[in-house]
Amino acid sequence: MVREIAVFSGSAHPELAAEICANLEVPLRPVRVQRFANDCIEVQLQANCRERDVFLIQPLVAPVQENLVELLLMLDAARGASAARITVVLPHYSYARSDKKDAPRISIGARLVADLLVAAGAGRVLTMTLHSPQVHGFFSVPVDHLHALRELAAYFRGLDLSNTVVVSPDLGNAKEASHFARLLDVPVAAGAKQRFADDKVMISDIIGEVAGRDVIVLDDEIAKGSTVIELLDRLRERDARSIRVACTHGLFAAGALGRIGDQPDVLEIVCTNTVPVPVDADTPKLTVLSIAPALAEAMRRIHNGESVSALFDAP
Repeated sequence: MVREIAVFSGSAHPELAAEICANLEVPLRPVRVQRFANDCIEVQLQANCRERDVFLIQPLVAPVQENLVELLLMLDAARGASAARITVVLPHYSYARSDKKDAPRISIGARLVADLLVAAGAGRVLTMTLHSPQVHGFFSVPVDHLHALRELAAYFRGLDLSNTVVVSPDLGNAKEASHFARLLDVPVAAGAKQRFADDKVMISDIIGEVAGRDVIVLDDEIAKGSTVIELLDRLRERDARSIRVACTHGLFAAGALGRIGDQPDVLEIVCTNTVPVPVDADTPKLTVLSIAPALAEAMRRIHNGESVSALFDAP
């Protein structure tokens, strides 16, 4: 039993928060969110925070801006209630995609949102599978950056991996894919990708051997699925034997799950529950793994002053 800990959830993913609390064997404290006639949000944490170790659970998922403001108000409420320490549990940091200035006069949202969270009262951040590792450095408070590769690897070890290769859709995710391939003791390959717009990508080639192999496509997140659909075309051209798709954040926006699931050579789509699965996600090919035990254990270790890296980053 963990004592003197107060866990609150925003509106974004209360099911995950409830599962985390079940693993921690602590109650999920109530939060009241109301909207005034002028469309402003007010948040009240309905449990004692004074000198407590407070954890606020809120992935930034659609509607992202609503959920972000709600989280900022929760932080302000906890700070005003004299919490001893406030940790934001951010299973999905959607603004991590906005991590660089790749066009003139463009905002770097990942850094701005990090600054907002800290300004509102965050003393620590616990997050999972950032789109770009350097986003970790945008925060001026400690960040525990976990990944779901262990959960994904544990699942895929139940398959026959004797002829398997892990394929990253692009070189940016190749390091993560290499780590995953080492966990499974299989080779790795990667696509050579160019992005022209949010939903327009081109993969010109695949670096590595995929002909006649069982492919596991690994990406950090799948939103519209444009990259995965493009990669599937290249894998078919190179005579991959079977294809499974895996990711940490299964956003599946704009019917992406249906489009990927309708591909006859895709045997399975595996994701975690860092974000809520879309309500229209009706495909027998989908498997959702829970990362609640991992997040709960990290929270327990943070609360007790134990090493988090010893648990998640050891080979």
